[in-house]
Amino acid sequence: METTIYIRMRHRIQVKINDKIRVKDVARVIASNELLRHIESIPVHTVTKRDQNTIVIDVMSVISAIKSRYFNLEYQPIGPAQTIVQVVYTKHEGSLLLFLFAWLVLFIGSAVTIMNFHEDVSMQSVQQKLYFLLTGIKEDQPLLFQIPYSFGLGLGMILFFNHVFKKRFNEEPSPLEVEMNNYQQSVDQYIILHESKESVKKLND
Repeated sequence: METTIYIRMRHRIQVKINDKIRVKDVARVIASNELLRHIESIPVHTVTKRDQNTIVIDVMSVISAIKSRYFNLEYQPIGPAQTIVQVVYTKHEGSLLLFLFAWLVLFIGSAVTIMNFHEDVSMQSVQQKLYFLLTGIKEDQPLLFQIPYSFGLGLGMILFFNHVFKKRFNEEPSPLEVEMNNYQQSVDQYIILHESKESVKKLND
């Protein structure tokens, strides 16, 4: 009777150049304890410079690697069929000058965006009218509204993004995190499709 093992590919992992990728790195395997130790240690791929930044390892490659050592197993893939392997090279320390420049550009860009929005909706005129309705006094600079509004604008942005530096207010993801996740999923799908086409092309050549 054949022994059935269940294989679930991981979504994404990170490796370094010259690392040897084993079954346990790219997949979760369900099998008997003794068999599991041997299967998880089976090498699937060795990272080289030719791999560049991204490798896609599919479940068929994992099954092929296991089957080269174990012939009497039945395989049951579960979940995603590929694992995206990101090759991480040596990171250089960031420049403080570059960080300050990026911060300044983002700060000025955000300020200009907010000012243009307020100009488009005539925010100052609205605040002047509200101040006149409540107090009966015409005021060119209704600071009673403008100061709380400025603080409220900053507080609203903090609540919207659900972050103060690294601190979160709750477990709910911010709209920015949701969009970044959707973007990452689209990139992953493109990588998988592109790598699949490249593999087919190499086989045909």
